[in-house]
Amino acid sequence: MKKFGRHAGRLVEAIPAQLARAHAKAHAVHRTARLKKRSPYGVTLAEAVREHLADMARELDEAVRDVRGYEYAVINDHALFPLKYADRPRPLDRARLAANASPTRRRMLLGHGPGPDEGLFSLGDEYTTEEYADLHETFEALGASTKLVCLFFTADPEGGIHVIYWGDSRLEPDRTFTWLHSEQLSVAPAPLG
Repeated sequence: MKKFGRHAGRLVEAIPAQLARAHAKAHAVHRTARLKKRSPYGVTLAEAVREHLADMARELDEAVRDVRGYEYAVINDHALFPLKYADRPRPLDRARLAANASPTRRRMLLGHGPGPDEGLFSLGDEYTTEEYADLHETFEALGASTKLVCLFFTADPEGGIHVIYWGDSRLEPDRTFTWLHSEQLSVAPAPLG
């Protein structure tokens, strides 16, 4: 992706490796927990992915920004927004934001992602609610001019990372995504021990 400037090539290689490392940690937690539910895997994976991407940004002498206790890698004024969208391989056009996704994640997608299409049904100021306006506000901690690059992937404890995509995506009211641009990245083998 050109928006990452001189780091673009390095990111294409580093991101799959960081996701594989995060999976290895989450897999170890899942095995240790010995639970039927996958929640230890999912929670650990989400946090490990953010941490590994933040460490990668630091190695590149790029920014890491804290948004409500979570670190996000910001490279060339573009924040990487990781999201596991399924537990099995699924096409990118089937990705949906979970119904219980936090207001912070929604606000990041709406405030820093691509805006809605200028269309026939644009909302005028008299029709927007305070809640709607709040969700579209940017996070100063992230940087008001910072744009999101969505980093979507599928994974499960046994199969690891299946597929990785990155690109510009807009969150729609029905929790689906409209991809303005996307690229598939390779998947690195997980360093399981």
